[in-house]
Amino acid sequence: MTASTRSDSHPPDTAALSLQRSGPLGRLGTRMAARAWWVVAAWVLVVGALGSLAPTVFTSLAGAGWQANGSESVQVRELAQQHFGGNASSAIQVVVQSDDAPISDPAVQQVLGQATDVLAQDNRIGQLVPPQPGMTISPDGRTGILLAGANANTDDMVRAVDDLKADLTGLSTSSVHVYPTGASALWSDFNEANHDAMIQAEMVSWPVTLAIMVLAFGSLVAAGLPLLLTLAGLGASAGALVLLNEITPISVWAMNFAMMFALALGIDYALFLVVRFRDALRKLADARAAVAETMDTAGKAVLLSGITVLVSLSAVLLVPAPAVRTMAVGIMLAVVFVLAATLTLLPAVLGKLGGRVNSLALPWAKRTEAHSPRFARWGQLLSRKPWPFALGALLVLIALSLPVFGLKVAMPSIQVVPNDAPVRQGYEAVQDSFGDGAPGMLQIITPAADAQATAAQAKDTDGIALVTPPQPASDGSDYALVQAMPTVDPSSPQLGDTLDRLRDTLPDGALVGGAPAENLDLQTALNDYLPLVVGVILALGFALLLVALQAPVIALLGTVVSLLSTGAAFGVAKLIFQDGHLAGLLGFTPQGFLDGWGPVFFFAMIFAIAMDYTVFLLASAKEHYELTGSPRRALIDGLAHSGRVIFAAAAVMVAVFFTFALADPLPPKEMGIILGVAVLLDAALIRLVLLPVLLRITGHSAWWSPRWLRKALPTITFSH
Repeated sequence: MTASTRSDSHPPDTAALSLQRSGPLGRLGTRMAARAWWVVAAWVLVVGALGSLAPTVFTSLAGAGWQANGSESVQVRELAQQHFGGNASSAIQVVVQSDDAPISDPAVQQVLGQATDVLAQDNRIGQLVPPQPGMTISPDGRTGILLAGANANTDDMVRAVDDLKADLTGLSTSSVHVYPTGASALWSDFNEANHDAMIQAEMVSWPVTLAIMVLAFGSLVAAGLPLLLTLAGLGASAGALVLLNEITPISVWAMNFAMMFALALGIDYALFLVVRFRDALRKLADARAAVAETMDTAGKAVLLSGITVLVSLSAVLLVPAPAVRTMAVGIMLAVVFVLAATLTLLPAVLGKLGGRVNSLALPWAKRTEAHSPRFARWGQLLSRKPWPFALGALLVLIALSLPVFGLKVAMPSIQVVPNDAPVRQGYEAVQDSFGDGAPGMLQIITPAADAQATAAQAKDTDGIALVTPPQPASDGSDYALVQAMPTVDPSSPQLGDTLDRLRDTLPDGALVGGAPAENLDLQTALNDYLPLVVGVILALGFALLLVALQAPVIALLGTVVSLLSTGAAFGVAKLIFQDGHLAGLLGFTPQGFLDGWGPVFFFAMIFAIAMDYTVFLLASAKEHYELTGSPRRALIDGLAHSGRVIFAAAAVMVAVFFTFALADPLPPKEMGIILGVAVLLDAALIRLVLLPVLLRITGHSAWWSPRWLRKALPTITFSH
C-alpha cells in the first residue's frame, strides 16, 4: 500500500503492520504517544523553568557587540579605557546645549552640575571631564560635551545609558537641552527602537498567522497545535538565552530573530506533520499507527530540515563579531527547541487527540488531506510542459538578481534611530555646533615619544579637519591620545579612505580607532568572511541533501537553485533600500546602501529557509520514487503531497516577515522585506515550479547514485 492510497476499507491488521514496520522516528513517535502525559508534563517543567527567566530576556541580554574582535579599533578602545580614564569609544557623551546663553551661564552650569551628579553615582562611569574650551565647547559657546568615561565593558555601558538616559534628559529645561550621545547611547536607543518595533510586528503577525493556519488546517484544534510548538520553543529558548548570557554575552538581537524563526518554523513543521497525521489517520483508523507513519515520513523530513537550518546558520559563527555570532546562536536555540517539541511533544499530543484533531472543523476541512488534487494537476501540467515554465521562472529570477551586482553595504547610519531619539538629537546638535565629522571623532593612541609627530601627520592628512593636542595617559603609562575630527559625516563612504590614509602614514606603533573606525573594521571583517560563509553554507547544504537523498544530481540542483532566490532577494533589496524605490510607500529614507551585516546574516537565513522547503519537496518526491520507481509519479505525487504544505507554510512566513515592513526603524524593515521576498520567490518560482521541472527534465538521473556512494552513505528512506 502506498502513502497516497485512498480507501475506506483496510485489512484489520493494517495498523498493527504499520507499527511493526516503523523506523526509529516512528518508534520514537509511538513511545511519545504512549507516554503522552509524561511528555506533556516534562515539557511543562522545561518551559516553566526556562520560561520563568523569559521576562528578563530583553534586560539581561547584551546591547553591544558590534565589533570585529582583534581589530585595530578594538585595541584602541581597550587601551583608551585602561590608560585614559575611560575616554574610549564606549564613553558616554552628554551634550548640553543652550538656546541663547553660553556654557558659562549659571543656569547652564547648574544643569551641567546636575548631570555630573547623576553620572558620578554610577560605578560604571569612569573619569568625568567637563566641557573644555577649544575642544568640547562649540565655537559659539552654547554647546558643551560632558565626557563620562567608560569604567565597564561595552555591554554594561549600553545598560548604563539605558538606566541613566531618562534622568539625564529629564534635566532639560525650557532653554537648556540635555542629550546623551556617543556609541553606547546609539546602541541603547537603537536597541530600544528596534525591540519596540519587533514586538509591535509580532502583535500584528499573530492574528494574521492564526487566520492563515485556520485556512490551512480547516480545524481550530489543528490550527492551535503550531501555537503550542511556538510558545514552547519561544519560552524555552528565551530562558536558555538568559542562562547562556551568564557564560558569554548574547546580543539582544538574538531574541528578536529567535522570536521570528520560532513562529515561522514552528508553524512549518507542525503543518507538515499534522496534515500527514490526519491523512494517515483516515487510512489506519489508529492514532498510534498514524503517529508512526507520520514520524517515519514527514517527521524524517522535518528532522533533516531542522538539521539543514542549523548547519546553514552555524556558518555565521565563523564571523569574528559577537553580535552577529550570537544572533545566529539565538535562532539556532529556537530551532533546537522547536524541533525537539515537534519530534516529542507534537506526536504525544497527536496520539492523545487522535480523531479529535479534527474537532471544531470548518466546512473546507475535507480539502486539507495530504494528497491535493489541485497540486497533482499542477504537477501534471509541469510534467507535460517543463521547458516554458523552467525558462519563465529562470528569466524572472535572473532579472531580479542582476541589480545585486551594484549592491553597496555599510554599517547603519544615525538615520536608523527615530528623529526624536535623544542620541539622534545629540548627534545633530554636535554636528551643527562643531562640524560634520564631530560625532565621529577618530582616536589615535601612540607611544608618548611619537605623540607630537603623530598629531602633526594626522593634521596634514587629507580628510582631517582638526586634531586635538596629545593627551598623556592618566595612569602615567607611556601612551598618548590624539583625537582627529574627519571632514565628513561618520556614515560617509569617504571616511573609509581617510582611515586608510591615517593608518598608512602615521608612525609605526600608532593605532587608529574610535566608533566610526570600529564600524569600518566590522564592515571589512563582514566583507572578508562573506565568501567563506557562503562557501561553507553551500558545501554543508549539499552534503546534507546528499546524505538525505542519496542522489548527487538532485542534491546539487537543489543546492544551486537555492542561490537563485537568495540572489533575487538581494537584488530586490538593492532596488528598495539602496536606490529608494518604494521608499515613500514603505515610509523610510534610503541610506544609499544596505546595512553591512545583511549579506552574511540574511544569506544564511534565506538559504536555511530555502533548504527547508527543498527538503520538504524532495523528501516527498523521493518517498514516491521509492514506492513507484517512476520519476513522473515522483514529481506529481511529490507535489500533490507537499505542495499545499509548502504553499501554506510560505504564506505564513511571508505574512510574519512582511509585518516587519511596517516597523519604523530601518533594520527590521530591511529584515522583513528581504526575508519575505526571498520566501515568496523561493516558494512560488523555485519549489513549486523550477525544482519540480528539473525533476521532470532529469528523470531517473535525478535519483541515480553510484554504488560506491550508496555504500558510503547511511541508508535513509522516506517511505513508511
